[in-house]
Amino acid sequence: MNVAIYCGSQTGKNPIYIEKAKELGEQLAKAGLGIVYGGSTVGLMGAVADSALAHKGRVIGIMPEHLQKRELTHLNLTEIHIVDSMHSRKAKMADLADSYIALPGGCGTLDEYFEIFTWAQIGLHAKPVILYNINGFYGALIQHFEKMLDEGFIREEQRSILQVASSVDEIIKILLADEGDLGKVAN
Repeated sequence: MNVAIYCGSQTGKNPIYIEKAKELGEQLAKAGLGIVYGGSTVGLMGAVADSALAHKGRVIGIMPEHLQKRELTHLNLTEIHIVDSMHSRKAKMADLADSYIALPGGCGTLDEYFEIFTWAQIGLHAKPVILYNINGFYGALIQHFEKMLDEGFIREEQRSILQVASSVDEIIKILLADEGDLGKVAN
């Protein structure tokens, strides 16, 4: 099973973000879960990858050609795929992953998360889509989901797509619970 990780190419100002990114990489590796991510050595992306690799994990990077220098391609991964665009990166990550986790990050992280969330919403997959709410980072976004539900822009039956975890233990529990259901199409 491969888990797509969406997260920042920066580390953020609070050291807890990098600490929790490293913990996630370690625990995914120890659980035998592979990682698919953006292929960079920097920021939270690099922290997750390095930690998983240090614990004998499988890590697949997907790096767009135009970001190779800016994001510094990680050359010590299990696999690295160089693709022609951001769109190709997102598609390749989606194809290789059985579940998706968004850690703190910027607009790119949100773009990746919302695309895969929307695909679940319209029935293109039924794979877990998890917000890792480190230090309350996604609190306002979670409130906004409730606003969208209250205002009728998300249907009640789609609410279950929003899975939020505030610890690595919660994430592993969600992933392992859904492992038997992976690959089915949502109704």
